[in-house]
Amino acid sequence: MSNVRQLPPQDTAADSDDLRRTPPHDAEAEELVIGVAMHSKTAYDECSLLISRDDFYKPAHQLIWDTVEGLIATGTQPHPALVRAELEKQGQLHRVEGGNLVYRLSSDTISPSHAAAFAERIAEAARQRRYDAHSTALKAAIDRKADGEELAALVADFQQGEQLRENTGRGPAHLVASLLDWDQFFTTDFGAIQLLPGKLMGPGQQITLVGDGKAGKSLFTQEWMWRMATGQSFLGDRPQDPVRILYLDAENGQEQVQERFLSFGANARHMGGLRYASFPPVRPLDTAGGGADVLAMVKATGAELVVIDTISRFISAPENDADTWLNLYRHTLLPLKRERIASVRLDHFGKDKDRGGRGSSAKTQDVDHVWELSSQGGGTLTLKRTHTRTGIGPDNFTLVRQARRDGDNWALGGTRHILMAYDVEPDMEAAMAATPGTVEHIVAALDRAGMPDDAGNRAVRQKLADLQVPGGNDKIAEAVRRRKARSEKPGFDVSGKRSGDRSEGRFPETFPGTLPGTEETAGQTFPGTLAETPGTPPVPHVPPTKWGNGEGTPEQADPKTPLCTTCRHPLNASRIEHGHTTHLACEPGLGSHPDRPTHPHDDAHHGAA
Repeated sequence: MSNVRQLPPQDTAADSDDLRRTPPHDAEAEELVIGVAMHSKTAYDECSLLISRDDFYKPAHQLIWDTVEGLIATGTQPHPALVRAELEKQGQLHRVEGGNLVYRLSSDTISPSHAAAFAERIAEAARQRRYDAHSTALKAAIDRKADGEELAALVADFQQGEQLRENTGRGPAHLVASLLDWDQFFTTDFGAIQLLPGKLMGPGQQITLVGDGKAGKSLFTQEWMWRMATGQSFLGDRPQDPVRILYLDAENGQEQVQERFLSFGANARHMGGLRYASFPPVRPLDTAGGGADVLAMVKATGAELVVIDTISRFISAPENDADTWLNLYRHTLLPLKRERIASVRLDHFGKDKDRGGRGSSAKTQDVDHVWELSSQGGGTLTLKRTHTRTGIGPDNFTLVRQARRDGDNWALGGTRHILMAYDVEPDMEAAMAATPGTVEHIVAALDRAGMPDDAGNRAVRQKLADLQVPGGNDKIAEAVRRRKARSEKPGFDVSGKRSGDRSEGRFPETFPGTLPGTEETAGQTFPGTLAETPGTPPVPHVPPTKWGNGEGTPEQADPKTPLCTTCRHPLNASRIEHGHTTHLACEPGLGSHPDRPTHPHDDAHHGAA
């Protein structure tokens, strides 16, 4: 036995006791509370104010408690048979003795009025168990020669967790934890809150991003989260410290997600604090079990912000039921808010786009902001805030989604969302012309193909079809109008819709190019509007009248009217209609027009008379 190291006797005894010792718990109280909760919603509600699933020591008891919570969250009165059926549907019967544990615990129950007393016993045992685990962690740290700073940090973290649980968790303290501390309250500058990059929300806030399938909600949000997690700027906002983000995606396939992040410029070593869960196996978030799953993932990742893409994929009850969204808030969003964890949930428009997201109106009651993302075509997007609790930050954004292709794939780092600015730089113009579907792209394609500027809609549509250039009818019509305007003689603009030439081709649907005569002058507040008469269009030049001035001034000739071949004055309409080239009085031998020519026979005839 010389090759075996003998442990000191005192250590052997101590370690043996530790191995044989069971952590503190109250098995009887757990069984009685689980048993009555399967029969009574009232008992469950009273106990849930005092304990949570983590307070149960046995995993089987935690599973049954979660199942009861799920039934109650869907409005179903709990019953042991329903609990067993739900566990069977989830394939979890093997964790509860094949279902026998459900019937055994539910067969010997207590009165619902006694349930709270036993729940207090469970809470106290769970508290002792946490202190026991903390002392074990301290001993392990001491054994590995941890310094005083590490030991102090362990103690501080434990105390902070216990305080947070006391304030936001169970027992009577959570009822008074919401009372404001007036000294702290009035010394807090809420107006100085630093918004997260993009200025769409603040730390700890919860928002909804609504849009139709063509708007690209996921694409926008994925770039936003990646830039936030890596400390980059977004939508012109200055860079900030990286934010730890948990992205829950039950909408997009992994190959699509990879393609998008590569197009942003991301790679395996440049993801920052972004943790991405693809089709996570969490339970419905409108149930207690789902809320517990999300909080567990938040704790494991240290997330400061959670994205839910798309919310309809993470609920079990109908979208049109208000209770669905109330349960979502109660079980998932409220616990996140208590922990100051921000959240972004993506949603679809309903059948009536003007009414916002589909489903019950209750879904917007709990969020701080509701943003609606709409595609305007050609890569142009609008982002409008329709609901807000705080009013902090901008209400509207106009964005441009830029993207470049590299063969059949999207170019690495070639996709981004930027703010549309009125003073657009040349590279922005080029980007718009290179974006399929835009008016600029259509115009550029027609120019390259040598299409005449005065070509009409039908010819242009046929040409674009031959060139395989995409474009809607409204975009084609606008492109035709712009190309025709380049070859037409400019006139006077009295419409009031004037802007500087520098905006032509950059905001075609909002600011058509300024026509001659409305050039910007000193003191103007906007191109085409004079400072002296704001908003009043300039008076156009008035041509002189074509009638006489009362002193024998002849009629001014219209260049389009044929002239008499004799007197060189305009012909009247009736003479023109009958094919005559002179006035009646100018015909030889007729009339007495003062300018008619004199012929020899006329003189002879006059003399004879």
